[in-house]
Amino acid sequence: MSFSRICKMLSITAMLLGFATGSGCHTAAIQRQLPEIAQSGIPRELEKAAYPRYRIEPPDILLVEAVHNIRPPEDKLRAGDELLIRVANALPLETIDPDPIANEFRVINNIYNVQADGTVDLGPEYDSVPVAGLTVLEAKTAIENHLRGDAVGLQDAEVAVSMPNIEGKQVITGEHLVRPDGTISLGVYGSVFLSGMELDGAKAAIEGHLADFIHEPEVQVDVLSYNSKVFYVVSDGGGFGESVTRIPCTGNETVLDAIAQLEGLSDVSSKKIWVARPAPAGRGMAQTMNVDWRAIVEDGITTTNYQLFPGDRIYIQADHMIALDNFVAKVTAPFERAFGFTLLGNGTVRALQRGRNSNNGNNNGSGSGGF
Repeated sequence: MSFSRICKMLSITAMLLGFATGSGCHTAAIQRQLPEIAQSGIPRELEKAAYPRYRIEPPDILLVEAVHNIRPPEDKLRAGDELLIRVANALPLETIDPDPIANEFRVINNIYNVQADGTVDLGPEYDSVPVAGLTVLEAKTAIENHLRGDAVGLQDAEVAVSMPNIEGKQVITGEHLVRPDGTISLGVYGSVFLSGMELDGAKAAIEGHLADFIHEPEVQVDVLSYNSKVFYVVSDGGGFGESVTRIPCTGNETVLDAIAQLEGLSDVSSKKIWVARPAPAGRGMAQTMNVDWRAIVEDGITTTNYQLFPGDRIYIQADHMIALDNFVAKVTAPFERAFGFTLLGNGTVRALQRGRNSNNGNNNGSGSGGF
């Protein structure tokens, strides 16, 4: 029997009783606490509590819908805008052509685009009028002055100008990611800071920001993806590290739900589980709640199937015997390698010595036979 195996057997024999006794005490302690836990106000399965009002944080995804997205009356015209221009008294009687098709080109009652040079082209009869950079009211005055001027001579012309498409510069409705700096992008309207706000506050902040670009803006804000509120499941690896799984909170998860997302306990896990609820900074104590796993899954007892909240840590301790075996293996592994190298070296030396002795005997026998 190797030295390492002897060490393992002695260590396991010495500690087996202590670990088994400790595990039994832990189970009994939970059973004694069950009545007291059941009378507490801790939210759990069948007795869940509503989360506090949701506060937006990165990297949540918000759904923003524009209920009212209309350009303000003081918004300036720019190339590409459409204007509906209608002019009364635009054709003096003596200029009316008997050809109705020819007269059609003299009538100003149509939708005109603001050209790349900032003008609207009213046709060969009336020429172009610069309107880019003007409001709709200012454009109306500019067109009237142009038609009543000496170049055209329509002294009685009356002009009506409106925008057939009064939607804002950009569509706001859609998904908006809360960026690491706590803002969301509204495209050409810039960014607005929302981190730490509730939905009502976010709605007011977005509307207040858009008021500089849109006439009486109204939006609806909701959370599309709840990415910022999570809890953690920490699984002890039995002496070989710990794995951490980050799971988003939806407001309904319990301990059983969390472990179900991991597809159950691992091969090295024990039934010793607890929930650690974080405390504010500066406090040395946190709320720790033991979980009776067997009662939850085997008996359907919901007392320790706690509802989880953002920031909770579920810790799953490794099986003591597996942890002990791994510990002993790690302690004895260096000695095993050292003894292995020593035995290998001794075996090599002996083999070389036997080979040398055999060669010497052969040489001696050959020499004596020659005389």
